[in-house]
Amino acid sequence: MTTFSLAGRTALVTGGSRGIGGAIVELFANSGAKVGFCQFGDNRSADALTGKLASSGVTVAHTSCDVSKEDQVEALGHWAGQILGHIDILVNCAGIGGDLLFEELTVEAFDRMIGVHLRGTFLITRQFYPAMRDKGWGRVINFSSQLAYKGAPGQSHYCAAKGGIVGFTRALSYEAAPHGVTVNSIAPGPVETDMLMGLSDGWRAMKQAQLPIGRFGHVNEIAPTALLLASEAGSFYIGQTLSPNGGDVLL
Repeated sequence: MTTFSLAGRTALVTGGSRGIGGAIVELFANSGAKVGFCQFGDNRSADALTGKLASSGVTVAHTSCDVSKEDQVEALGHWAGQILGHIDILVNCAGIGGDLLFEELTVEAFDRMIGVHLRGTFLITRQFYPAMRDKGWGRVINFSSQLAYKGAPGQSHYCAAKGGIVGFTRALSYEAAPHGVTVNSIAPGPVETDMLMGLSDGWRAMKQAQLPIGRFGHVNEIAPTALLLASEAGSFYIGQTLSPNGGDVLL
């Protein structure tokens, strides 16, 4: 097995129908892994991705799951066992956006943000981590954000969720590492995804001017960080948060 090969490994990616998650699905599959992913309300993109990969001779499977719902996560676990078998690599990439000043932030909006990002990361990891621990090998890769470190107006609920993921990652890594399971996270900066494209031209121009690199990132510049952490090359990373962010925040 070469250093970055995933041959013989099985991976599950949440939020894998498009954006960063979709890029990870594609990269992992092309790196030799057996890959499945879940999405919620995005069947069209999921079918397009699986069709694209099938045209190049690569088969991936997908299903629907709201990662904030315990019963749906349990159903995902059953699906994965039937379709994929044992999960070696878990990528918690499911996420939502939202821009609300604190005075406008409702309990419902706060709970939904925390539910998808932080509760979802917990539920999904709880579903698949025990089997990794018992087998003595595994990779858990969580997605945070550079905003967990620097904050942003209108993003208190998002920053709270993403900051929680950093803390969750660090704590679980202490428990998991002795069992051969690494737990790390990725905190991307602003990346050209549907979420970013939905923001105003003025905001995009302002944000781009702030970046030392002078541009937004691309999903294919984030996915290799996940490959590093998933492969044998990432075996010495424990409880770390890697941040490919174009200089938006210097950690």
